[in-house]
Amino acid sequence: MVAIKRLSTVDADFQQKLAALLAFEAAADENIERTVAGILADVKARGDVAVVEYTNKFDRLSVSAMADLELGKAELQAALDGLPAERRAALEAAAGRIRAYHERQKMDGWSYTEADGTMLGQMITPVDRVGLYVPGGKAAYPSSVLMNALPAKVAGVKELIMVVPTPGGEKNPLVLAAACLAGVDRVFTMGGAQAVGALAYGTQNVPQVDKIVGPGNAYVATAKRRVFGIVGIDMVAGPSEILVVSDGSGNPDWVAMDLFSQAEHDELAQSILICTDAAFIERVQASIEKLLPIMPRQEVIRTSLTDRGAFILVRDMDEAIAIANRVAPEHLELALDNPDPWVAKIHHAGAIFIGHYTSESLGDYCAGPNHVLPTSGSARFSSPLGVYDFQKRTSLIKVSKAGAQTLGRIASTLAHGEGLPAHAKSAEFRLED
Repeated sequence: MVAIKRLSTVDADFQQKLAALLAFEAAADENIERTVAGILADVKARGDVAVVEYTNKFDRLSVSAMADLELGKAELQAALDGLPAERRAALEAAAGRIRAYHERQKMDGWSYTEADGTMLGQMITPVDRVGLYVPGGKAAYPSSVLMNALPAKVAGVKELIMVVPTPGGEKNPLVLAAACLAGVDRVFTMGGAQAVGALAYGTQNVPQVDKIVGPGNAYVATAKRRVFGIVGIDMVAGPSEILVVSDGSGNPDWVAMDLFSQAEHDELAQSILICTDAAFIERVQASIEKLLPIMPRQEVIRTSLTDRGAFILVRDMDEAIAIANRVAPEHLELALDNPDPWVAKIHHAGAIFIGHYTSESLGDYCAGPNHVLPTSGSARFSSPLGVYDFQKRTSLIKVSKAGAQTLGRIASTLAHGEGLPAHAKSAEFRLED
């Protein structure tokens, strides 16, 4: 039997147990930190030569120059053309839906003119160049290519450079096909901290980017954290999460499999069921026991559910929603008979999956909204990846002669109050006697 933690809001120590369940410290491993710091410094100093050396070492390759790591557009097109018809159709359908959704996110500039002729506004411009990190080898995710590249292209990013490791020379045709569909401009078969360093600092043949997005292992996450400030990054994501809120009206097999869908990512993933019906929790437990043996990744799922999973029994839906907002999960499923009235009560979640037919997996691949979502409770203050992450806002200020008389006096007074006389004089010089 899978020993999933049981919590109940009637327990006197419920809040302490909930806090312990949610506690996750992504403490940086000192060895990883030292290794990454050394690699980044080396790449910054030696450029292409260092990247090629690390790539040969870590990915078991024997290339002699950076040019050997770059894939031409013809190879990307060949990967797309070589897909089986059904798989290509699925990839194209997903890309179309993701693009259509993100087209609606584009922001426009605006301005207004005050009575004295002063114009104030905001200008929207895209990031010039973005680096996209994509895991390679067995952990290959073409969906991540679409979810990261398409919003960037919709935003108007001029150049999108993808890096993807190919351990042992293993190239994933779906990843390359997705890059072709999404309009990726250049692709380099390199990964790890050395790829992040190449994108952040630039090398002789890899141009420096303005922002790096995309998932990776602990070395990649550490490298992204270290280069932040030199370039922008999307986020440093924690383990995957799903929280299912149930009123006992659904199919327990569906709920069990939805919990599995995140637990199979890795042992640190977190799958939680909040339910108003104790009998339904037992039915989900029975479904887990029935379905787990047929899962290829059953040991990963078992460890994840045992170490970080939970069933939480609540007295009513108001309690369920309050706990959901406390958790602020990456993925929130409202597996309810009548979910719509409860959606507006959710204040913190990366994405909300509404109703019994909306499995989280649809959001991962083809629903349309982005699957790059805030984790570890960061949905309290951050949002899914989107077009807005690839656009910048610039303030516009055009003060008229009349406006300078009014604003100049205000600025002068405040500047003197702050002890900054040059600021004050700068405004005063434009005042009429």
